[in-house]
Amino acid sequence: MREYRDVGVEVPGGTLAVRRWPGTPGAGTVLAVHGITGNGLSWAGVAEALDGVEVLAPDLRGRGRSGDVKGESSMAVHADDLLAVLDHFGVGRAVLAGHSMGGFVGCVAAHRDPGRYRHLVLVDGGLGFPVPADMDIDQVLHAVIGPAMAKLDMEFADRAAYHAFWAGHPAFAELGGEAVRAYLDRDLVGEEPHLRSACRAAAIRQDAEDELRNPEVFAAIHRLRVPAELLWAERGLRDEPVGLYPPEVVEAAALTTVSTRFVPGVNHYSILLGTAGAATVAERVRAALVAGA
Repeated sequence: MREYRDVGVEVPGGTLAVRRWPGTPGAGTVLAVHGITGNGLSWAGVAEALDGVEVLAPDLRGRGRSGDVKGESSMAVHADDLLAVLDHFGVGRAVLAGHSMGGFVGCVAAHRDPGRYRHLVLVDGGLGFPVPADMDIDQVLHAVIGPAMAKLDMEFADRAAYHAFWAGHPAFAELGGEAVRAYLDRDLVGEEPHLRSACRAAAIRQDAEDELRNPEVFAAIHRLRVPAELLWAERGLRDEPVGLYPPEVVEAAALTTVSTRFVPGVNHYSILLGTAGAATVAERVRAALVAGA
């Protein structure tokens, strides 16, 4: 296992928790952004596969150990927080990688500040899709992410109960190991038998409104001024046979400045949390580091 440290970075509203895996001089830095109800430890498998590369994986405000950071939440706010992370660690330019909602954060960040990012790797995220305008955002979230939204209203007697909750999720059926358990544990706050998710519901809802209904966020992927690649998973958020981005959706998007790569045999979660998925993501991130050197 690689050496790591948890570091606090000051941002408006509080202290952002960042997991840092240090690298060797000259190997480059990856700034890795998690999904809407995740945390920075979702990138642990990728970090292990990128031995020698500095990896910075923040818990976004309202999640994980950044759950108490105050203020509004949006893709633009997260983009500002990412700049604070780079500045804190003295990183001039990094490869930016984002999973799921983290892909939308990445697109907004790279569009706004292209001088700070050498390359953008989108992992099953960043490409917008329409949702019904008359649907309440909670309805949308329950329909799209299901259990990841339901957990916000639940309590768990102990960590084992929380692990069991996710073990019953169809997309997690083949996932396990210490890294996944650590990722799940980082989402818990409180004391037994009243453990709950660290995710702040208001931040989740604000981000979902921005991610799913803001035309500027939708447009960011088409306005990128840095090299970018979209990795899209074969299967969906609940391990459905068709992924979040069906082939016809990727084709219809007509991405002229973003290359695309189909990743077979993985779902929306295992593309990052699974061994094979993490290896693929790490390989593309390493290629981005080399291309941007």
